[in-house]
Amino acid sequence: MYYIDVVFNIPVDRSFTYRAGEEIGVGRRVTAPFRGRGLTGFVVGGSPREPEVDYEIKPIGKVLDREPLFDPPYLELASWVRGMYFASLGETLAAMIPGARRETGLPPLAADEEEMTPEPPTLSAEQERAVREILERPDGATYLFGITGSGKTEVFLRAAAATLEEGRDVLYLVPEIALTGQVTEAIRTRFGPGAAVLHSRLSPSRRLAEWRRILRGEARLVVGARSAVFAPLRSLGLIILDEEHEGSYKSGASPRYHARQVAMRRSAVERARLVMGSATPSVEAFRLLRDGSIREIRLTRRLAGGSMPEVEVVDLAGEEGVFSRRLSEEILATHRAGRQTILFLNRRGFSHFFHCNACGYEMTCRRCSVGLTYHKKRNRMVCHYCGYTVPPVDVCPRCGSLDTGFFGFGTEKIEEEAARRFPEIRLARLDTDAAREKGAVDRVLEDLRQGRIDMLLGTQMVAKGLNFRGVRLVGIILADTGLHLPDFRAAERTFSLITQVSGRAGRFSPDGRVIVQTFLPGSPAVRLAADGKLEEFYSLELETRKALGFPPYSRLFRLVFRGKQAGEVASAAEEAARVLRREMGGTAELLGPSECPLGLVAGNHRRQIILRTDAFGNAHRRLGTALKAIRPPRGVHIEVDVDPVGLL
Repeated sequence: MYYIDVVFNIPVDRSFTYRAGEEIGVGRRVTAPFRGRGLTGFVVGGSPREPEVDYEIKPIGKVLDREPLFDPPYLELASWVRGMYFASLGETLAAMIPGARRETGLPPLAADEEEMTPEPPTLSAEQERAVREILERPDGATYLFGITGSGKTEVFLRAAAATLEEGRDVLYLVPEIALTGQVTEAIRTRFGPGAAVLHSRLSPSRRLAEWRRILRGEARLVVGARSAVFAPLRSLGLIILDEEHEGSYKSGASPRYHARQVAMRRSAVERARLVMGSATPSVEAFRLLRDGSIREIRLTRRLAGGSMPEVEVVDLAGEEGVFSRRLSEEILATHRAGRQTILFLNRRGFSHFFHCNACGYEMTCRRCSVGLTYHKKRNRMVCHYCGYTVPPVDVCPRCGSLDTGFFGFGTEKIEEEAARRFPEIRLARLDTDAAREKGAVDRVLEDLRQGRIDMLLGTQMVAKGLNFRGVRLVGIILADTGLHLPDFRAAERTFSLITQVSGRAGRFSPDGRVIVQTFLPGSPAVRLAADGKLEEFYSLELETRKALGFPPYSRLFRLVFRGKQAGEVASAAEEAARVLRREMGGTAELLGPSECPLGLVAGNHRRQIILRTDAFGNAHRRLGTALKAIRPPRGVHIEVDVDPVGLL
């Protein structure tokens, strides 16, 4: 008889003992009875000696793996993630191992195809210097800070090839939105069967097969999205973190890890090189660059014959409709020149909200504290948080007035307006609604590549990665949508988005143009992005963060309490606050409890406590002790987020 310790994907941080007919090593999955149902768990230990426990030791069901999916040293990484992000070991392993938990993300788009060719192009002098500086050290962190179109990807690939020649493995991380068959095929063409792919669009069985190839040493270069940071490479020599600023590197479910932080941990422990890159670094990364904590390499030239586009800010005050006079003029001029336009709006649907002019009523989701968006093609009012839908109305439900309307605008409305104003222009829309149809994304992008589309309208899906020769004009329909969010990162995100979207114009020609429409032309995030003044924006943002005590000048912990009963949630948050004030011992400033900016999501009332500290280690330890003393009532759940990237 053999006794094994098993952990499950549940928020209970302990293992459970089962008996097996033979020895089962660490790293295999088994099915086992648990509270009246069969669950899949991970074996994390075992012994031939029967342990003393206060429950009946039951037999396992099946052993699911012939070979282990991880080894004891890999458990050390899992234990670090578990401790860092206050998760259970079972939840952590479920997030790390393919097929155990589905990773979510936007449908991916094409990446920079001209930068990512199967055959290595000739490097520029800047690129050669960058590769040389990356490789001159066997470990340590480097930041590749380059304008859009400057050839960062080719630098990454050359550094990867050189690392493989050293006999060391490579992990190449990209945001979910940038990973496509085109990218992976280019990598496989260049690196052959030694490359493996891990991302959410693969089936669980396919991801598991790739995982086993990595374990066997058949794949020494792994390319993937957020969870690929856990790939079980045995001799890690290089981690590449492309588009370092992207929020999609942060997990939204327990453990709420950040791939950047895990990459830093792995590179330090395994003595590997870490190379991060972006045209718009996160504010945290920029401060590290300024302080000299991370070595910086700059790329300043576009390589495909283009130059940085001319950017013009247009004040929407006094304009009629969603297309300003200047944007309309440039769209027509671009079309007459036989070139293409990309229009960007960070909001899908037909309109933003339903409003009654008589009493001020706005139609909101009955399960969430957000307005419903009208989708004209579906003829439904839709909540973009929980999916709740209702038919649209013509009469105000509160006062019965007919003086109502749909205000704001989404991509559907822009599409309709563009078709009316520019009937001669062939238009396609690309957002998560349009992309639901299988193959729609690839079809639209191929039409754009072949010149069968004159104008592409999209949401954040088109913000980066698109790199087509025919694109002359980029129009940002409304640049300041994100500035109104109650989040200290709002300006940073707006600046990054404008800069990244603008980078789609003029990649291959010197006449690229960008029109930025806004109701806030004086906003520093809008103005400085349009002027290309990165250093000035980051300096201003750092001054603001320092004055307000926000990251990178502090570290945050966010505790969200959610449940169906508002009173129970509020009471649980207040009781937790009392425990925290007692246990934290002055290591952190306690903000709240208060209602979350989105106070109701999917029928759950939400309140939050934010802890702000400049003594992270002490505060983290004390929070761990406090969490053990916090006992919310049944039906109230606590979500703990270390270093949150959003506060909604």
